[in-house]
Amino acid sequence: MRKTILTLAGATGLAIAMNAAPALAQNKTLTISWWGYNGEKMDANIIAPFKKICGCDVVFETGNNADRLNKLKARGGSGVDVIYLTDSYSQLGIEDGLFQKLDRSKLPNIAGLYDIAQDPQGGYGPAYTIGRIGMVYDSAKVKAPITSWNDMWREDLKSSISLPGITTTAGPMMVVLAGKHAGVDAYADPDAAFKAIEALKPNVVKNYNTGSELVTLLSTGEVSVSVAQDFTLAALQKAVPTVKWAELKDGDLATLNTINIAKGAANVDLAYQFINFILSKDVQQLEAETGVDAPVATAVELKPEQAALWVYGADMVKSLNRVEYDKMNQVKSDWIDRWNEIFGG
Repeated sequence: MRKTILTLAGATGLAIAMNAAPALAQNKTLTISWWGYNGEKMDANIIAPFKKICGCDVVFETGNNADRLNKLKARGGSGVDVIYLTDSYSQLGIEDGLFQKLDRSKLPNIAGLYDIAQDPQGGYGPAYTIGRIGMVYDSAKVKAPITSWNDMWREDLKSSISLPGITTTAGPMMVVLAGKHAGVDAYADPDAAFKAIEALKPNVVKNYNTGSELVTLLSTGEVSVSVAQDFTLAALQKAVPTVKWAELKDGDLATLNTINIAKGAANVDLAYQFINFILSKDVQQLEAETGVDAPVATAVELKPEQAALWVYGADMVKSLNRVEYDKMNQVKSDWIDRWNEIFGG
């Protein structure tokens, strides 16, 4: 009941906020490429109220980042109007020329976002939510708290750690962190970075490839420390209540989910209207309250128990470190090969 009331309230507020934008013709259809999870909440929070505002229909193309981006590339940038991607994949789409640069004047709600979300990739799509990659540990087994990325190399953590696989979102970031541990830029001196990874190997039990695999590793006690994305935290703490998210003095890594307009979009005006809609304070508030996405609109206000799930607040956002995906994409193949020489393919 509460969700229904919130949805209607959000839709009403958004309708008022956007009453200057005329409803588009009934025969217009917005085609969205996205992952396909949280479908009921997306329909309630976003799709149903947006259809009332735009007077249009909405259809989806679903799948993981790589599959959907490859489909768009195979079609020369056509077939969908807007596409949801993590920032590592949207950077690939930018490099392949699959998206349009955006006219920010058509997206007034961008002004209400944290700076990191407004223009994360040089004139292309904004971020509509923000996450983080950090470290988790079982406080019942790890006596000295984890306070830095450098703690991965601690002697007392021998045969205790799980790292993300090199082909996962977080995997290549381990090379960057290893470089920092060695006191070098991993892009400029990969030899030193991989020497640090070799030094880390005795502490690593296994590389994981999915969130569910990580939950199993921690719940069975096979590992007690891991690098993780924050969307896994609730499941990890449900399985192992003593798991803590480490407070790293050198900062967590930012992960941004972006939304872009495809180069061959058939309904560009409708795409702009949709992006502006999901960046509104009302939608951002509703998505956070119902456990879908962390807000990037600065006006969103959450209760402490709601905020605990997310990257939330200016201080936390400013503490995050960005990843240079343009550089990473150029060296990723070589890094994968070198990583597999150490850990096995």
